[in-house]
Amino acid sequence: MRTYNEKVSIYHGMASTIALNFSNNFFPIFAITILGATNYQVGLISSLPPLIALLMTIPAAILLNRAEAQKKLVAMSVLLARLMFLLIVIVVYLPSPSLQAWAFLGIIAFISVPNTVATIGWQTLISGMVSESRRGQFFSDRNRLLTMVGLVSTLLIGILMKDASENVTAYQILFAIAFGFGLLEVLFLLKHEEDVVPVENKLVKKKSMDWSIFKDANYVWFLAAALFFNFAWQMAWGLFNIYNVRVAGATIFWISMFSVGSLLMQFLTFPLWKKWADKKSNMLVFIWAAVGMATTPFLTVLSTNLYYLTFIQTISGFFLSGTVLILFNLLLEQSPEQSRTYCITTYNVLLAFVAFIAPQIGIWLLDHLSMEIAMDISSVLRLLSAGGFLFVYLRSKKGLSLKSYSD
Repeated sequence: MRTYNEKVSIYHGMASTIALNFSNNFFPIFAITILGATNYQVGLISSLPPLIALLMTIPAAILLNRAEAQKKLVAMSVLLARLMFLLIVIVVYLPSPSLQAWAFLGIIAFISVPNTVATIGWQTLISGMVSESRRGQFFSDRNRLLTMVGLVSTLLIGILMKDASENVTAYQILFAIAFGFGLLEVLFLLKHEEDVVPVENKLVKKKSMDWSIFKDANYVWFLAAALFFNFAWQMAWGLFNIYNVRVAGATIFWISMFSVGSLLMQFLTFPLWKKWADKKSNMLVFIWAAVGMATTPFLTVLSTNLYYLTFIQTISGFFLSGTVLILFNLLLEQSPEQSRTYCITTYNVLLAFVAFIAPQIGIWLLDHLSMEIAMDISSVLRLLSAGGFLFVYLRSKKGLSLKSYSD
């Protein structure tokens, strides 16, 4: 039986999923086909948001720590971010394609300011609303439901916009609909029931940063492994966009099919990953997810056949579901409860730096080597990151064995 907050969180997630599916999924193809963006600018679509997040995470954490009701601040941040979709609708009316592309990137960057507050706020908010004993089941169910919503909405876009890849009005309608669902996001966020902590109490208890988190060896080793994994993972994001649209010639329909295949596989396999994680451990199971993620860049560049690429994206959804489900649970699991907000904040700050650098390095490798070599390097690094989590797992097992022996 789900609690009230769990139900509202799922409704919020559904609205958020549709809003993002009608916008973020199509930003790269919109930039390439409508705005004439260069490879460098396509890479910035992935890199600019984490750069802004890097600058905003500490101020966001301070704001959230000092707010009596975090949900109000989170909701207003989401509203501001979704309002920016309306600016994207009108960016095509600027006088030159170059100006349009740079204005679009500026809007993407600005969206990251309120998004940073919303992301950290939601992570902290939901971790306090869902007990640790229910966390695994809740996130498994939530992710599965949201995946199905994403699958249906993406499939609908692919069918309705099959021949509209170069139609400006079609993109404007997409982004306007995304704004509408963004308003629903705000509504459901405000419906959460939050325990309000008086500001004066929070000011006494909260600091801008708690450096003692770096004395927790388990958290530090997890942080290092997670950052390296994210670097290897995100290095290929810009490459996938360029390969799919420029090299393989994918249209809106095929971009939607790639997402549908991946989302369908995620929907089917979320329960499997939860079952395996409960039986083995989050850390051990995540290692296998990371190994699977390593195969995707290598397999992608073997062919430009769109049916083949749809198949590869579908298979990648199996490992992506494990990554999405377990990585956040690992963050909460490895973060000491008394300093969880600081641990999450630190993770997001460092992750933002990694996420800014990684796509740029991917584009640099593309420009100086080739698409195939850049993708292969990403695969190798992803595999090495799985080894990093294996090291963390073996280290924790050794620590537990020594503790048991001393007891």
